[in-house]
Amino acid sequence: MAASPRKNTLGLRLNLGLLSFARNWLKVAMLLIGLYAGLPILAPTLMELGVTGPARALYTLYSPFCHQFAFRSIFLYGEQPFYPRYNTGSPYRPFESYAENLPEFDPNRMVDLLGTSNRIGDIYAFTPGYQAASREFLGSPQMGYKTALCARDMGIYVALFIGTVIYSIPVVRRRLRPVPLYIYVILGLLPIGLDGFSQLLGYPPFNFWPPRETSPFFRVATGLLFGMMNAWLGLPYLELSMRETQEQIEAKLERAGIPIPFRP
Repeated sequence: MAASPRKNTLGLRLNLGLLSFARNWLKVAMLLIGLYAGLPILAPTLMELGVTGPARALYTLYSPFCHQFAFRSIFLYGEQPFYPRYNTGSPYRPFESYAENLPEFDPNRMVDLLGTSNRIGDIYAFTPGYQAASREFLGSPQMGYKTALCARDMGIYVALFIGTVIYSIPVVRRRLRPVPLYIYVILGLLPIGLDGFSQLLGYPPFNFWPPRETSPFFRVATGLLFGMMNAWLGLPYLELSMRETQEQIEAKLERAGIPIPFRP
């Protein structure tokens, strides 16, 4: 039994839509990654302008994807771009020296975390209550306002966006091959992995060594490396996959006697 004209029309539209996406996937990727990397910067800008409702919505939107600790974030419109913890060894004034004077970090304040109330307690002790308060704290007129993603995540997605823009240059797109895996591991995975786990394992419940915090610049640098390596590894493979998809759909259309839309 022959397929109905309606089914043929639907199938044709689906194939043409997929062909259009396969031809323009890089533009779509740039748009989506650019939005994902840009909206966290919009959040503190809206806070500075007093448009707090949409700003808080952005912080909430990104909260499942990032811890959003203030002491590991980038701040805009304030005295410093970073407010690292006291044990970071950074030249910036530490976060705790500000927190001591903020009502949000009153040691006796109770902060709900996963349904359980926790006192903030000693802000130098990295208690669950202190972590929750740091996550909720968006900033102040003096300190400025934090981005909706932490410093490391901002580095990752900004680098991924820059890598996508660079890959869109025709000469780069034609010649670039996926990064060798050993380079990806050495430059992409090892720095961010060693830094993250060595920091994590110094805190409870592990306590393998005295707690340490990474400097803000190292957090951003490891994020940038990881994001760029992911762009270098993934984009050429996506390009190959999309090219194969184009060829398959065009061949299918030719067999059906349907004119192929303009080939770029």
